[in-house]
Amino acid sequence: MAIELKQSMKLSQRIIMTPQLQQAIKFLQLSRFELCQMVNQELEINPLLEELAPDADERVSEEEEAKPLNKEEPLREVTIKETLREDFDWESYISEYNTAWISSPRDASDDKQSFENFVSPKTNLFSHLMWQLQVSDLNDVQKEIGRYIVGNIDPDGYLGVSIDNIMKYTDRSRDEVLEVLYAIHEFDPVGVGARDNGECLLIQLRFRGLGGSIAEKIVINHMKQLERKQYHQIAKSLGVSLEKVIGAVSVISSLEPKPGRFYSDEETIYIIPDVYVYRMGDEFHIVLNDDGLPKLRISSLYREIFAKKDKASQVTKDYIKERLKSASWLIKSIHQRQRTIYKVAESLVKFQRGFFESGPSHLKPMILKDVADDIEMHESTVSRVMNNKYMYTPYGVYELRYFLNSAIQSVDGMDRVASLSVKERIKKIVKSEDKARPYSDQEIANILQRSNIDIARRTVAKYREMLGILPSNQRKNTHT
Repeated sequence: MAIELKQSMKLSQRIIMTPQLQQAIKFLQLSRFELCQMVNQELEINPLLEELAPDADERVSEEEEAKPLNKEEPLREVTIKETLREDFDWESYISEYNTAWISSPRDASDDKQSFENFVSPKTNLFSHLMWQLQVSDLNDVQKEIGRYIVGNIDPDGYLGVSIDNIMKYTDRSRDEVLEVLYAIHEFDPVGVGARDNGECLLIQLRFRGLGGSIAEKIVINHMKQLERKQYHQIAKSLGVSLEKVIGAVSVISSLEPKPGRFYSDEETIYIIPDVYVYRMGDEFHIVLNDDGLPKLRISSLYREIFAKKDKASQVTKDYIKERLKSASWLIKSIHQRQRTIYKVAESLVKFQRGFFESGPSHLKPMILKDVADDIEMHESTVSRVMNNKYMYTPYGVYELRYFLNSAIQSVDGMDRVASLSVKERIKKIVKSEDKARPYSDQEIANILQRSNIDIARRTVAKYREMLGILPSNQRKNTHT
């Protein structure tokens, strides 16, 4: 059979994403912080873009200001064509976009420096320990060992390497290494440099002068029983009264299991909501958060260059035309992003009105498709919009995806309950239980079934673990 090459023609349809469409879609999934960064980058590289000063006299017209949030105008997905007529009226186009792309209802004069700018940075655990090592009475050889030990203490305050590893690296004997390690155990914070949780607690107990006490014996020999709150067995094993064991447990509970946590130099990252939802009477009002977002417009300087057509060279005009297209698409993409976020927030408020009126326990089952069908957009577009976006509500700040949750069938089969709502009910049941006789997972499932929620014991156990709630035998408090 002969093999030969042939040419053939095939007609097919494909969706090709233009750079502008890619930009518009990318803008949808950016967080507020990322959007500000990208806009600032564009301001640096595109001379046609300029930021409107907060105290400028120019104001966006009422029609332009209302345009991004016009509820009557149907909202469609981003569909951008790259074609452009040669006889396009650029002067009119520039005039149209010679206003800010967005207007903030808040007073611009309220822009003050953050309080964090005046706060001195925290001392981290490594620096704090190194300072104590340098001023200690240890000799040069011991300080060399100490530097290696301190460098391998994790942020929680625990030693992250074995004694053998330290011996190998420093070329010192076990006794020399342990002598320095025990010296570091006396540094502040107490318990730092411990190799496990038990040693950390023992260091703190002995620092308090409780060596040989019942508390020390419990930490050494009865940690498993302590975790399970089997106080009667501990008392019987130690030959002491239950009251003494309970007193020792109270002392152990006051110790710090992670001594290094107070010297963490991690910066607190505050969540800034993208949307605010306020309740006014029986209505809920949605306000987009515009603070910190630059207000863009087309530079008036280049508008004047276009007005003097006879004096500008063709190369200059071509360059300005290209930059103008980029600036215009940027402004339009931000418009589209803001309008889409508003529409998604509006849909969430409509579907989850029970939450906004009464709190998390009244969440309804909801999936991405519900929002997509409501605002007539594709699910992938809605997913991008809800990614890393946050909403301020009367009950706190929540990620937009928080309102999407699976459903649990009711006992009578007539209704469905949101999984997040069930978790909130489990939290309330545990909070109100008798601490001396806490509910088991099966008892919690029975209580929920009496509330018309059909849920299995293993599902209760899964939700309890997700909420960080201990099993009933570990929640039991025998001395309340």
